[in-house]
Amino acid sequence: MKHTVNGAPFHAIEAAITGACGKIAPLWPLKHFVAVNPFLGFSDQSFAATTATLRRVAGINMLMPRTFYRQGLIDGVIENRDLDAALAAVSHHSSSAIDMEQLRAAALREPVAGHRPRAVVATIAEVLDRLAQGDRQASRTAFMIDEISKWCAAYFDQGQSAWRLPSRRLPPYAAWRATMRHDRNPETMGIRGFRSAVAAMPDDARLAIAAVVEALGIPDRAVEDYLYRALSDIGGWAGYVRYRVWDNALHGREDDTLVELLAIRLVWGYALFLERTDPAFTAAWAQAMVDAAALPEDERLGDDPELVVDLILQEAYEAAYRRGLLERLTGHFTGPKVGSIGRRAVQAAFCIDVRSEVFRRALETVSRDVETIGFAGFFGFPIEYVPIGRTTGGAQCPVLLKPAFIVCEEVAGASDAEANRILDLRLLRRRAAKAWKAFKLSAVSSFTYVETAGLLFAGKLIGDTAGLTRTVSDPNTDGLDRQVIGRIGPRLEPRPVDGRETGFDAQQRIAMAEAVLRAMSLTENFARLVLLTGHGSTTVNNPHASGLDCGACGGHTGEANARVAAAILNDRHVRVGLAGLGIVIPDDTWFLGCLHDTTTDEVRIFGADQLPASHAPDLARVRGELAKASSLARAERALLLGIGKGENIHGAVKARSRDWAQVRPEWGLAGNAAFIAAPRERTRGLHLGGRAFLHDYDWRKDADFGVLELIMTAPMVVASWINLQYYGSTVNNRAFGSGNKVLHNVVGQLGVLEGNAGDLKVGLPWQAVHDGARFVHEPLRLNVFIEAPEEALNSTIASQAGVRQLVDNGWVHLFRLDDDGKVRRYRGDLSWEYAA
Repeated sequence: MKHTVNGAPFHAIEAAITGACGKIAPLWPLKHFVAVNPFLGFSDQSFAATTATLRRVAGINMLMPRTFYRQGLIDGVIENRDLDAALAAVSHHSSSAIDMEQLRAAALREPVAGHRPRAVVATIAEVLDRLAQGDRQASRTAFMIDEISKWCAAYFDQGQSAWRLPSRRLPPYAAWRATMRHDRNPETMGIRGFRSAVAAMPDDARLAIAAVVEALGIPDRAVEDYLYRALSDIGGWAGYVRYRVWDNALHGREDDTLVELLAIRLVWGYALFLERTDPAFTAAWAQAMVDAAALPEDERLGDDPELVVDLILQEAYEAAYRRGLLERLTGHFTGPKVGSIGRRAVQAAFCIDVRSEVFRRALETVSRDVETIGFAGFFGFPIEYVPIGRTTGGAQCPVLLKPAFIVCEEVAGASDAEANRILDLRLLRRRAAKAWKAFKLSAVSSFTYVETAGLLFAGKLIGDTAGLTRTVSDPNTDGLDRQVIGRIGPRLEPRPVDGRETGFDAQQRIAMAEAVLRAMSLTENFARLVLLTGHGSTTVNNPHASGLDCGACGGHTGEANARVAAAILNDRHVRVGLAGLGIVIPDDTWFLGCLHDTTTDEVRIFGADQLPASHAPDLARVRGELAKASSLARAERALLLGIGKGENIHGAVKARSRDWAQVRPEWGLAGNAAFIAAPRERTRGLHLGGRAFLHDYDWRKDADFGVLELIMTAPMVVASWINLQYYGSTVNNRAFGSGNKVLHNVVGQLGVLEGNAGDLKVGLPWQAVHDGARFVHEPLRLNVFIEAPEEALNSTIASQAGVRQLVDNGWVHLFRLDDDGKVRRYRGDLSWEYAA
């Protein structure tokens, strides 16, 4: 093994590889697509510094165009007091002096350098593109990305292709080199000696990266930036591979796949380098290396005055929204809660998802005797849920966690013979569906299929287009009838299945139940009915459908978690154990698992047939209240969906969920801007417009502040991921989003391409943040409000590095709600001040 690269120790290139790979945010596959902070790899530096890094290294902008902020000034959305606050905030990050008059003048003109920044760290492909002077047909970058993307689609395919890549059993770098021995595409496009250049590279991926870095003469200062810049060209596939690395790390497995992908990308670029020996390219590359060597050791925003202006305007835009939110929060405060509110008729726990805020407010409007609770939608049960007929299932927990329990499905009250019959039926339908798909997609039978059977689908095409039929079957039913589906539920008893222990033992049930109830601040005054309401979405023909389900459940619906939690909390042995721990649940309290459909705002109740007869009137009443709340919530959401008052709102919303051409079946979490962890009395009756994550938290019941730490390290972090994904997809959809939904093509069952080529797309489609005329999502960093003592907050910030990075580096804005109604803002380095 080589010991030096460009005279520097080899461990220096190892560190650069680790640093570059660490800057790539993971991209979860479509089957459990979840929101991810696209700037995750830059958490150790400030938001402001990252805007400069991405502009300098990769030519990527992460702020809105100047015209957006200018319109905010013209419309009066941004006021002088917001500009003042922004000038003070940015002064901490920039040495560039600018006053109010200069700022307003700059806001009224276009940036001197233009809208699209140019990367200082240039790759070989980019230098070649510059020499091509914009000729798209001569773009080496586009061709290289297309070729790498095609190969990745074949190598990582999860069952979409009928023919598998022969070398996919090899590690990626070795498999790619094996493929390139026979691939003449690059040479056909004029890249002479491509195959021989690849064959001449070292067999080891790290040694290949080191060899390229040395051959290109990349300055030591720029090596990590260059490697990251190279990966950003194939950021979608790099993101998917980073997910694989992330997932393997959760299970204690090492994974070098991202390093191998980096080697593929660098060797591709090196082959382009060897092709050109002309003076024009030689001079251009030499200048690129001079520019790279002159990079500063840290980010100096003053070096880019136009960036400073845009950053101040972004801060002012955020200050304007925050000003209005603070006024509403403080104006709504009526003093601290004194004494107990007593026992309610119904308690309903919902996910903290912003879509739940609308339904909770509607339900509380319908009945004053309903108490709603906000909690992470997996209800504290990190499970792997295994459907009948499968040996593995999906992780029903936040992606930050590893499932701690395995729960299998069973058919309630079924004999072994009946259970086996249902299992056989489900497996038969799955095999039939798989065989039919193979027949339709195979190279020969596909033509026969279209010629002979195409016209038979005319009726279905008409019905689907008119919204008269469901365009696809529910994947969770496998064709089973509603009665059978209603009997399928979680099996909680411990039992080994395929060598793995499933279910919960007695002590595990008690421990989990206690943890969940204390985390919800629900330890007394239990209602007769307690609804644990997970959520999911109903859409068709939507590759990103799982992104509308519950992020707290790993991109699945919350049904399984809600039903497991309800079953355990109804267990009489668990209740005896809880009583010994100081949590007494009355005998007449029943927990029910429910599912809130965020597209139609309907709520389905599970296990109602197990309620005692004495609770029939309670159940009838709560069904009626849920129906009224559903109607109110639909009416509110309909306005944003463009459904008029004269229409049948329920029918129109339902039709959107069944329409295979609908690009906006619902708005998901668009508009999210705040996270509030406090007793519900702080926000009950306050119209937050479906823009706030609401987590119930009473610090007075949190003796050691363990729940506070849990909230700040899990739900708050997940909410920031969601917020920053929406932020990135709004400010720069080309880099951080997935483009036009109408042009999406699913590849490898993993992700989508925009069109038929290019890199795997990341983030959200344009239609998730824009309605065609205006932005529905505003690019705002998350405003976090927590009611807790300052010392407890500081203790958590000081002890949790990830939390400290979020709040000290300005990725979220943190506020503390005082008992006297005042609000204090976190200013970094464990210091606070009263918010203006």
